[in-house]
Amino acid sequence: MSGPNDSSGANGGGKDGRRLPGRNRRRFEGISSRAYEHPADRSALVALRKLSGFDTVFKALSGLLPERSLRLLFLSDSVRVSDQQFAHLNDMLRDACYILDLPKVPPMYVTQDPRPNAMCIGLDEPIIVVTTGLVELLDEEEMRAVVGHEVGHALSGHAVYRTILLFLTNLALRVAWIPLGNLAIMAIVTALREWFRKSELSADRAGLLVGQDLQASMRGLMKIAGGNHLHEMNVDAFLKQAEEYEESGDLRDSVLKILNVLPRSHPFTTVRAAELKKWAASRDHQRIMDGHYPRRGEDKDTSVYDSFKESASHYAETVKTSKDPLMKLLSDIGSGAGDIGGRLRDRFTGTPGSGPDSPGRPPKDSQDPPPES
Repeated sequence: MSGPNDSSGANGGGKDGRRLPGRNRRRFEGISSRAYEHPADRSALVALRKLSGFDTVFKALSGLLPERSLRLLFLSDSVRVSDQQFAHLNDMLRDACYILDLPKVPPMYVTQDPRPNAMCIGLDEPIIVVTTGLVELLDEEEMRAVVGHEVGHALSGHAVYRTILLFLTNLALRVAWIPLGNLAIMAIVTALREWFRKSELSADRAGLLVGQDLQASMRGLMKIAGGNHLHEMNVDAFLKQAEEYEESGDLRDSVLKILNVLPRSHPFTTVRAAELKKWAASRDHQRIMDGHYPRRGEDKDTSVYDSFKESASHYAETVKTSKDPLMKLLSDIGSGAGDIGGRLRDRFTGTPGSGPDSPGRPPKDSQDPPPES
């Protein structure tokens, strides 16, 4: 398999032939989104792509969806990125599409909003939107990773499903007065959000493939979490927060983590940083950088069964190696560990040593000495 090419700008260069960006980056010709997708994200996408007519049905719903309205809104009340407007963002966008070999450069808009945010939506054609808050917050290399993140969404086809998620979320609010109808829609929304959180991890990886600067990706996530105060922040300490978040507390905290993340479309920022750093150090990432990656032409031959098997294996390994109290309990149950009741009590109360096999208590098969007469 041929190795990646060097990129010095979208389509070989910027306007008037100038080289973009300032240093060469590798290009991944014909790369499939399966190369960087999180296993849970990949299995869902492979299954959806295998469903004959699935995208056609979704696109037929476009009359019910606010896509046309959104396009008109951004066209009329935002700034479209081009050679004449936000030219530096246009260069980044074209360069990202060149590196990931996206056939068509999607339209990109800058919209006035102090909150740092970016999104990729659309059924017929993806569009990328970034807020002024994000543009003002990030430096060039950090922004390049974000643009690559959104181009990764476009290459994976996430824009279609995100648009559906937005529509269903709005619909759930409108039918909240119908108990059963609202419950059914919210069940779908909850499942879509879980998938979309994993798709964000996929897009973070795409951003790293485009920017090819892990430190810039880390800085961008830190700024999104804590603002433009890098002199007050530290990458290692930030990643330590992710470890503490996973490891600390008891089962009550594990339940609270689940409740906190359920309404979110994105994973928590420290978790994203830790996941990206782990992937950057993996063999999968190194193989891509060496030019060994799945190609788009092979997507049609991908096995749904193999994708789900890989996803299940990933989740099993996550449960096995996780330091979260709930995940550790599930691992114990799966391995047939004894005295689950005692372990459950210990981890809910956060007081180890209350189980019958705990230190300081006699073994459960021991006998107390008979009382003296």
